[in-house]
Amino acid sequence: MKCHHCDKQATVHLTQILNGQMHKMDLCETCAQEKGVTNPENLSIGNLMEQDGAEVDSVSGSMVCETCGTTHQEFKKGGRLGCEACYHVFRPVLDPLLDGMHAGVRHQGKVPAGSKSRVDFEQSIELVRKELQEAVEREDFEKAAELRDKLHDMENESKTIA
Repeated sequence: MKCHHCDKQATVHLTQILNGQMHKMDLCETCAQEKGVTNPENLSIGNLMEQDGAEVDSVSGSMVCETCGTTHQEFKKGGRLGCEACYHVFRPVLDPLLDGMHAGVRHQGKVPAGSKSRVDFEQSIELVRKELQEAVEREDFEKAAELRDKLHDMENESKTIA
């Protein structure tokens, strides 16, 4: 795991529970000493983020989600977003934080079986299967070959996200 502030290996792992929410930060030895982590009094991940400059200066102060009304200050204080739209509104603040904590800022894991995106993907596979069958019945073998290859790629992708 890499340091939240630089690209060195993180050796200090902080966990803070604030208002029932767990906040984690990983630091290398050098950054931990610079941030004063060796003195645990008055240690706050929010303070570390402010010191780091992870906050987007004056723009972040005016950020408000139009869908749920969550402000940047509420997010900063509680560590929780109000709705899905908040992820887009607070992206300038979230991306640097997530990039330091994870291998990237884009989800590349499994998709739950009942999720809308999973159902839509499975329906599109079925649609390609039907088109393939129709192309074979029409004896349009060039189109059938294209659809076969497309279906093969989609099924491989399905195995990856399953």
